Amino acid sequence: MSIPLLSFQVLTAESCPAQTASRPPSSGWARSGRRTLPRSHLRKPGLAGRAWVGKAVLASRGEANAVFDILAVLQSEDHEETQEAVRACSRLFGALLERGELFVGQLPSEDTVMAGSQGATRKYKVWMRHRYRSCCNRLQELLTHPSFEVKELAVSTLMKFVQLEGAHPLEKPKWDGYYLFPRQLFKAVVEGLLSPEDDCSLLLSRFQEYLEHDDIRYHTMQAATGVVGRVADRYPEVPLTFWNNAFTLLSAVGLPRQECSTSSFYVKHVELSRTWKVVHLKEHRKAFQLMWLGFLKHKLPLSLCKKVLVIMHDSILPHLAQPSLMIDFLTRAYDMGGAISLLALNGLFILIHQHNLEYPDFYRKLYGLLDPSVFHVKYRARFFHLADLFLSSSHLPAYLVAAFAKRLSRLALTAPPEALLMVLPFICNLLRRHPACRVLVHRPLGPELDADPYDPDEEDPAKSRALESSLWELQALQRHYHPDVSQAASVINQALSVPEVSIAPLLELTAFEVFERDLKKKGQESVPLEFIPAQGLLGRQDDLCAQHFTLS
Repeated sequence: MSIPLLSFQVLTAESCPAQTASRPPSSGWARSGRRTLPRSHLRKPGLAGRAWVGKAVLASRGEANAVFDILAVLQSEDHEETQEAVRACSRLFGALLERGELFVGQLPSEDTVMAGSQGATRKYKVWMRHRYRSCCNRLQELLTHPSFEVKELAVSTLMKFVQLEGAHPLEKPKWDGYYLFPRQLFKAVVEGLLSPEDDCSLLLSRFQEYLEHDDIRYHTMQAATGVVGRVADRYPEVPLTFWNNAFTLLSAVGLPRQECSTSSFYVKHVELSRTWKVVHLKEHRKAFQLMWLGFLKHKLPLSLCKKVLVIMHDSILPHLAQPSLMIDFLTRAYDMGGAISLLALNGLFILIHQHNLEYPDFYRKLYGLLDPSVFHVKYRARFFHLADLFLSSSHLPAYLVAAFAKRLSRLALTAPPEALLMVLPFICNLLRRHPACRVLVHRPLGPELDADPYDPDEEDPAKSRALESSLWELQALQRHYHPDVSQAASVINQALSVPEVSIAPLLELTAFEVFERDLKKKGQESVPLEFIPAQGLLGRQDDLCAQHFTLS
């Protein structure tokens, strides 16, 4: 039995059985209603085969079965053919969305509609809506295609459908002014970008341009929160690739610092309602907070923890609705030791300084981070910058400051020259801020070196007895082989100046820069080798050589 659609014989029981409707035919010939086209004709790169098929479908509903020809080529292993098919689907279904020729509402079963007695137009729209859904599913699969060009084209096509579905919704609004956004399609896009198997960093960098729009950013945060939770529950051990993809996407989401009067929406609306959550910055902050908390509650690899802590103070904490909720993550990272603890200092400082976080053992932990490796880690500059801030308060007890000065002086004995050029002014600044600690450099009747009361193995600075000791290490460094180091250590021999020395230019100093600076120094043009000039070939008259030898 045939079903007449606008006087065209489009769908028959033979041409669209249930198994054929769910996927394109795999035979060597493609069916298109009353005509049959060779698949080879459709695949010629230089011809407009697929464009012709798309135009035929748009021109007449009688050519609807030709959609299978395009969907079949989406399965091709040839990259160029796949790209041509994606472009054809973009033009075809984009036009169908704009013309309203897809079924709107809860999509019913295809078999039920085709076997029922509904009108031909309704059957056509339901049938084409199912083909559109098959196209979107295939495009989502292409997000993991080996060719980046195919993946990039699939993303742009899916995002085009997101925009068109927003302008021409495929669901009915629940009430007047109801906010409509193609959430299901967009979730599929985000889920495809957060692949557990494939590295999508390059594709995510392409997706970042869409995050400039307020609605895309808001729904990305919501979709990413759900995907991270589902993947973490699905795998007993989540692949590192997924965590890297998730971090790349989450770190690309940035919020404005303050509410903006104008909104940039990717899905265009005639009028924006103030009742929509998507237009309020506070709702974005809530979604941003849920996204990061949902990500950080899982057991992340150490390499990823470092990346999170690097951007924590600048890109995460300022945008959270409640920054104090990061206390658990930061304190847990601070207790891990090593480079992780160094990186956690920045976030902890913000919570202590701006959000009244109380951390009783903070300075004890900071004191414990001072070990020989602190001069060689990648984040040395950040650590000493923050340590300088933490020790800048004049209300700190003298024993605490003395413990830090003594610990740094002891570590300086084995530090490289580029680190010493920064540490020595750092120690002198501590003595300038806290005059009670200057006794460390003015103790003429102090104990001998073998009886130094300072205990370097004590973890509690209050019990280290640093205030009873002296900074004899600085005097030893005055004989350092590098002249700049010995000169910096000799500052304590004189009265310390009142203004502090800025260590900011010295934080990033490297061994290469020290070497280059020494090479660029201009010495004297003539270097004197003797104080008394030589007289003749045998030297001066009173030399032993001149007394026993003569030139004849």
